[in-house]
Amino acid sequence: MNSKTESNTSVKTSHKKLPNKPPKPPEKSGGLFAKFLAFVEWLGNLLPHPVTLFALFCVFIILFSGVAEWLGISAVDPRPEGSRVEGGVIEVVSLFSAEGLRRIVAGLVTNFTGFAPLGTVLVALLGVSVAEHSGLLSAGMRSMVMGASKRMVTLTIVFAGVVSNTASELGYVVLIPLAAMIFHSLGRHPLAGLAAAFAGVSAGYSANLFLGTVDPLLSGITEEAARLIDPTYSVGAEVNYYFMVVSTFLIAILGTFVTEKIVEPRLGKYDESEASIDLGEQKIEGVTKQEKKGLKMAGLSFLILCGLLALTIVPEWGILRHQETGEVAGSPFLKGIVVFIFITFAIPGFVYGKVVGTMKNDRDVIDAMSKSMGTMGLYIVLVFFAAQFVAFFKWSNLGTVMAIKGSILIQSLGLDGPIIFLFFIILCGMVNLSLGSASAQWAVTAPIFVPMLMLVGYAPETIQAAYRIGDSVTNVITPMMSYFGLILAMACRYKKDLGIGTLIATMLPYNIVFFVGWTLLFYLWVFVIGFPVGPGAATYYTP
Repeated sequence: MNSKTESNTSVKTSHKKLPNKPPKPPEKSGGLFAKFLAFVEWLGNLLPHPVTLFALFCVFIILFSGVAEWLGISAVDPRPEGSRVEGGVIEVVSLFSAEGLRRIVAGLVTNFTGFAPLGTVLVALLGVSVAEHSGLLSAGMRSMVMGASKRMVTLTIVFAGVVSNTASELGYVVLIPLAAMIFHSLGRHPLAGLAAAFAGVSAGYSANLFLGTVDPLLSGITEEAARLIDPTYSVGAEVNYYFMVVSTFLIAILGTFVTEKIVEPRLGKYDESEASIDLGEQKIEGVTKQEKKGLKMAGLSFLILCGLLALTIVPEWGILRHQETGEVAGSPFLKGIVVFIFITFAIPGFVYGKVVGTMKNDRDVIDAMSKSMGTMGLYIVLVFFAAQFVAFFKWSNLGTVMAIKGSILIQSLGLDGPIIFLFFIILCGMVNLSLGSASAQWAVTAPIFVPMLMLVGYAPETIQAAYRIGDSVTNVITPMMSYFGLILAMACRYKKDLGIGTLIATMLPYNIVFFVGWTLLFYLWVFVIGFPVGPGAATYYTP
């Protein structure tokens, strides 16, 4: 979803092979674990492209709604008297009819243009693209990692990996190879450095100190799903911010522990003869004086922006407070948080580019934005079909009826307490093994589980926070993750006969520890201490 990292990346590796030692093709390790991994890969390969998948789902809903209406499938509306449908019974509406066809034809374009995640993600990305293409994000990441002490290097790498998710591709193409090089230069196993960075970037995908493009993406889908139950419900990009900030530090600590206490001892002492490249020709370019000056000026501009924004929201007379209640909740500030993501990345990005010479005028800014928009073609196509899927689900009432029946089943089984989130997180993690795209996975599951858990009594903001845990922790052990092949190729530089099973076995401890630790944090944060997952976010839903 994020733009491609351009030539400002300052990490170089030589691909020169050692004489008489050609790298072997990756092989899968034997045993039950390898068979399970092979099954996951086989299952994932059976699935069509996510775009095709959504198109097939749309066709299925049209056909199934016709069958469901013919069978008379319905559910009693559990909402309060004033908001119930007429008659108190929600019936499935067939889209496989003349009226259904007319509605589909008339609404196809507006379904797409009105889909909440589309505009918010594109606007946020415009700002991030300036910071990325000017070199600000790359320089900031290199400065953080290469300036760390030997004792803190692991923690810094994992932490930088989590923060890099603001522009996720930067973490994969810059930080992960850089971490392997740094570990090797310190006499440590380079695969341990690669694993630490991979864990931060991928298994800690949803955590961050900053709001990025993933936040409006997920919140937009959550809002669409929540409106199957409550047509006026609003979900902002900031609704998981508190929980994601504290999660950043948890993931950094857990990632450091797993790397130094489990992964690195298991890998043992590194034998350079196992490499498929000449390790002596690897180069790590530090941050130049000009880049340091650019980082300082960009940081200063960021602080000035934060100060100006604070004046609009902190004082009681702040112009971006809610004009009727005077509160921050429901204010234009929170509703327009995507605008501030755009501003706080674009302006410091341009300032940095101006100082270091990567951006000279407005044309360079426009070019950076254009390049990022040019990489969004697949996302826009995906959104078109995902928007139709969500709309068809709503029009047919299938989502609402399934949610009601599902909530009744949950309550009858006695699983309507907080324990339901344990099963939900596990389910999301399992789905992620075969459907690696966060947007595609949430677009499929949200219309079912958000309304269902709302009817059990939980707020969409809390449901989304739980989803983000399951969606993140299994990224490092699924071959279906879009960057998995790239990570495997990087790892093979340092161990030429390394196979997919070996890589996933290396990453499995992160998956287990992150799942346990992150889930415990979720329960403590939300249900024991009672903290909200974000500004103005409710824990429980009351119709």
